[in-house]
Amino acid sequence: QVQLVESGGGLVQAGESLRLSCAPSGRTFSSYALGWFRQAPGKEREFVAAITWIGGRTYYADAVNGRFTISRENAKSTAYLQMNSLKPEDTAIYYCAATGVAVNSRVIRTTRTYESWGQGTQVTVST
Repeated sequence: QVQLVESGGGLVQAGESLRLSCAPSGRTFSSYALGWFRQAPGKEREFVAAITWIGGRTYYADAVNGRFTISRENAKSTAYLQMNSLKPEDTAIYYCAATGVAVNSRVIRTTRTYESWGQGTQVTVST
């Protein structure tokens, strides 16, 4: 497992943007894919987006498709989540996670796929 560190969260107004970053703590690492998940108070952790390191295939939840963009910088083992047109319902703790196992487009959306997780970063969107 690798320690992951998220950054870039904060408080913004509806319609504004934020960019989250996820990087390994201490060293670069190789994995199959990195995913972003979020958890709002009282709700289960849900899939947001994922990207494969090789090929850069991307996957998005319906709720964020067209507003969020996931990208990666392989040399730094760093991934980003650009969040535009934020809505109050996007308010949550956002977590990044990594998996070394090649999985299909359905399984990549599940939390149990990922072995390494960050501590999360708070995103709050006000009206």
